[in-house]
Amino acid sequence: MARVLLGVTGGIAAYKTIELARLATKGGHSVRVIQTPTSLEFVGRASFEGVTGAPVMVDEFERDPLRGAFPGEQPPEHDPISHLELVRRCDCFCVAPASANTIAKLAHGQADNLLTSAYLACTSPVLVAPAMNNHMYGHPATQSNIAVLKERGVHVIEPGTGALASKGEWGVGRLAEPAEILAAIEVVGATCVPRSLDGLRVLVTAGGTREPLDAVRFIGNRSSGRMGFALAEEAARRGAEVTVVAANVTLPRVSGITYVDVETADELQRATLQRFEASDVLLMAAAVADFQPSAPEAGKIAKEKRDRLTVDLVRTTDVLASVAAKRRAGQLVIGFAAEHGRQGIERARAKLARKRLDAIVFNDVSQEGIGFDADENEVTLVTSSGESLITRRGKDEVAAALIDQVQELRGGAPVATQAPDTEGI
Repeated sequence: MARVLLGVTGGIAAYKTIELARLATKGGHSVRVIQTPTSLEFVGRASFEGVTGAPVMVDEFERDPLRGAFPGEQPPEHDPISHLELVRRCDCFCVAPASANTIAKLAHGQADNLLTSAYLACTSPVLVAPAMNNHMYGHPATQSNIAVLKERGVHVIEPGTGALASKGEWGVGRLAEPAEILAAIEVVGATCVPRSLDGLRVLVTAGGTREPLDAVRFIGNRSSGRMGFALAEEAARRGAEVTVVAANVTLPRVSGITYVDVETADELQRATLQRFEASDVLLMAAAVADFQPSAPEAGKIAKEKRDRLTVDLVRTTDVLASVAAKRRAGQLVIGFAAEHGRQGIERARAKLARKRLDAIVFNDVSQEGIGFDADENEVTLVTSSGESLITRRGKDEVAAALIDQVQELRGGAPVATQAPDTEGI
């Protein structure tokens, strides 16, 4: 697990960082906290010390009782300079909330408190989670400062849009939710900690394609992209270099993962093929339309003088088959099959053999509360050697179990690379 240094600046959103510290500690990470003097007006030291089990540092000249060590570590025998030792030992440094004032200081190299001095001395990955009034966030000075930090390699966790601290205020500037910040920390941080998928290149497709009927209407499906995004985040958390081809997904994005947005099946196929050769693992979680209108209207189809509308549909390209046909030795290709009713597992087995996949993930979307646009899932991983049921649970937990299976499959011999036929999914 990682040693996470949290920097807390002045702002009402500071209370959310207590929950971030709690989640990180619960997740097995070792956490230390640096607060700016202004942040003490919103959250006291005792709250963070109770959650992390470690003293909070505020002033550059105060003595650190742990001498820069993180919980569970043996402190050094000498008294080092606190901010230098904290950043020397941390695996990542996350400033949350990051006020407009602190962002300006970081961008311009001003070191007038313990937090900003620690930033200048830090050689580990740095994340910044802005939180402020929407007008302050949108000001050209703030946007310029954020751009400077990004250019220097700082990972910026974009704020959300919603109700702000001042009564009646609404807009962009809300601190990202603690779970989102922790996900970003786990993806970009801990580079000094060996992880099980370090160096592996993983390509994930997620969401559902939309095939246009006219300029405003489309044929689509109910896939939200939650399962694909959960797989991507879990793989990245374990050290993989992850790219997601996202079809119409509106979920939050995690720093450290590359996202490619597409809409149609054709666009998804092109984007996936372009990135497949450089990947070691493909997780084909997107719900790709089987049919598309043969002649979509360039404008909007008017309803006047129409009692009915007949649309001619043609098959879309079998994306999984076209990609799997180009696989090289050693690549792992895993498909997904959303079927209606338990008899669908027979169709999943047939797809596994027909497309010569390493595995296929079957889920029965006839069950209430799982699958499309739901927080939970229950799936069966089907391979040539058998089946493994992952019982109903949150999609993040399902993702963790599936990535465990990916690691096991990677340990076996590569499958044959004979091109599959192109019969539809």
